[in-house]
Amino acid sequence: MAEKSSAKYLLVIGGPTASGKTATAVQVARYFDTVVLSADSRQFYRELSIGTAKPTLAERQGVPHYFIDTLSIEQPYSVGDFERDALALLADVFQHKNIAVLVGGSGLYLQAVYAGLDAFPSVSAATRAHVQAGEAVGGLAWLQQQVAEHDPEYFATADIQNPARLRRALEVCLESGRPFSSFRQQQSAPRPFRPLLALLQLPRAELYARIEQRVDAMVAAGLEEEARTLWPYRHLPALRTVGYEEWFDYFEGNISRQQAIEKIKQHTRNYAKRQETWFRKYGNWTPFHPNDVEDIIRWAEGEMASQ
Repeated sequence: MAEKSSAKYLLVIGGPTASGKTATAVQVARYFDTVVLSADSRQFYRELSIGTAKPTLAERQGVPHYFIDTLSIEQPYSVGDFERDALALLADVFQHKNIAVLVGGSGLYLQAVYAGLDAFPSVSAATRAHVQAGEAVGGLAWLQQQVAEHDPEYFATADIQNPARLRRALEVCLESGRPFSSFRQQQSAPRPFRPLLALLQLPRAELYARIEQRVDAMVAAGLEEEARTLWPYRHLPALRTVGYEEWFDYFEGNISRQQAIEKIKQHTRNYAKRQETWFRKYGNWTPFHPNDVEDIIRWAEGEMASQ
């Protein structure tokens, strides 16, 4: 029995954007009297609040949250950095708790913590320069087309509005002569905890309706004004993301205000679909409806009791 009580567990709550992950994580963490680690790579940044659906202090309900408002948009921060920092924090948390909650919609950031990152080949300066030159001429559309041709499997699940991720994938494809996705099939790295993977799922129509409502709420809360304050920094990687790039297009006179809002909704729906594809492909996830918090808790307790 002593061995059972000393085991450590990481309850990972994943799912597409607007599926209710934040509220679910808070309720589960409150029940287990533990902490929440956010794996939302945009919520790391202090300057991004409305457009990232960052949970307010009231929404956190007194549950300690980590990796929210920890960086400035001018600070580079990779998924590898997050893996290192999250594991260090968990080592401390597990000195006092037997379970912690990790939540987010970016499968790569979740996977980096619960399973580890795959080893990718180093990229030569010549390959990097080639990709930079192509992007300089063709922009995001060129990156999308190149990745789709070299690695359609990765393209089906990637955030194709994120040039940094597309650029990285293309560099690896060109350098190695292999699809980027082929480097993501390796065995999980040993972890001093057992991951419990809970996936929040909603019918597509219901999810899309929630996305529509969320974007409308963000606009009402001042998303346009938030984006305008960030316009001078639009070249930074942290701002090449849905919810901000569309406003930048509007500010530059390329589209109308209403088109910007509709594009945010469209791009968010596209991203949610790709997230769902990723979760189907990677990880042994147990599905739950966002309202079934008690079922998630019972399932987690059953998994812990069985070890």
